[in-house]
Amino acid sequence: MKLESPKVTLDKSPEETFNFLSDVKNFEKLMPENISKFEVLENDKFLFALKGMPEIILKKKEAIPFNKIVLGAAGGKLDFALIATITDVENNKSDVKLNFEGEFNAMMAMMIKGPISKFIETLVTNMKTEV
Repeated sequence: MKLESPKVTLDKSPEETFNFLSDVKNFEKLMPENISKFEVLENDKFLFALKGMPEIILKKKEAIPFNKIVLGAAGGKLDFALIATITDVENNKSDVKLNFEGEFNAMMAMMIKGPISKFIETLVTNMKTEV
């Protein structure tokens, strides 16, 4: 399953955007209002839970300076990745898009597609004010 967020343009350079997203504790600022738990476990790993959903642990798996950050599931039964792609637009502006990729059976994919789409859309929308 592959889902894409809308692209947002930030008034920050790709380097500033990358540095913000590289620090996992900053993801707390991007979370939706219905977050029930957020905890930094290590300097590259955090746990979060949204109301009515199980806890999810994400770990930074890959970082390509100023262009891409990959967060992957750490533990649990589901294997997926959240990929932030950063593109240089012009002086001190960058575009950011989030992609969600995971292997799920058809029933699970049907159940999580809506909530995950809304979740990644909220993350990029909140970047406009938080980054």
